[in-house]
Amino acid sequence: MTSFADVSVLITGGTRGIGRALVKAFAERGAKVTFTGTNEAAAAEAAAESGAAEACHFVKADVSDPDSSKAAVDAAVAFGGGLDVVVNNAGITRDQLLLRMSEEEWDQVQDVNLKGTFLTTKSAARRLMKSKRGRLINITSVVGMTGNAGQANYAASKAGVIGFTKAVAKELAGRGVTANAVAPGYIATDMTAELPEGAAETLLAHIPLGRMGAVDDVAEVVVFLASEAAGYVTGQVIPVDGGMVM
Repeated sequence: MTSFADVSVLITGGTRGIGRALVKAFAERGAKVTFTGTNEAAAAEAAAESGAAEACHFVKADVSDPDSSKAAVDAAVAFGGGLDVVVNNAGITRDQLLLRMSEEEWDQVQDVNLKGTFLTTKSAARRLMKSKRGRLINITSVVGMTGNAGQANYAASKAGVIGFTKAVAKELAGRGVTANAVAPGYIATDMTAELPEGAAETLLAHIPLGRMGAVDDVAEVVVFLASEAAGYVTGQVIPVDGGMVM
């Protein structure tokens, strides 16, 4: 297991699903993990589940708010003694067909998924440049690569994250910071558990590996990108989707 001893990690949206798996994956490898969310009870569960609660620090934060986002970065620096790895994972959905989608549903998704990624990254960039191994990993989605009916807002936000990641990778490469995106496919979380009856079977028919992914499948790829072994990987989008998008 790769050690992250003395590595300071900030994970946004770390209280459930993929985010919670990320908190656990980094904490059990020795990192000092600061994670954000809006549910304090879920945060306590995430820290306990990590098996290293003393290595975890929760910050209640709205990543779409500039002051709140900066406060989370500052908290990570204080708790970890610096900042080495940032994982922008916070995200929401407000699914609706385009003709029925409200401006509010559009704006809410862009504000959290895309603007939140921008705000957190901007606040963290100088700290990452000071690190001996600055790593930025943004969680996008295969939907940002393919589009999906009923998710115009979500697909646009995640496509934006991909473009943002590539631009930042070029800007920060000269300072030794890598920036990559991980694009999960259909992962078994509480969000996908709400799929309509029969939808899961339809999805599985389009996944060559024949199963939905697990949150740990995504976490392990993120851990690799944050490790020293991935020091020559930047500007890439890595699908974790069982072969659904080829």
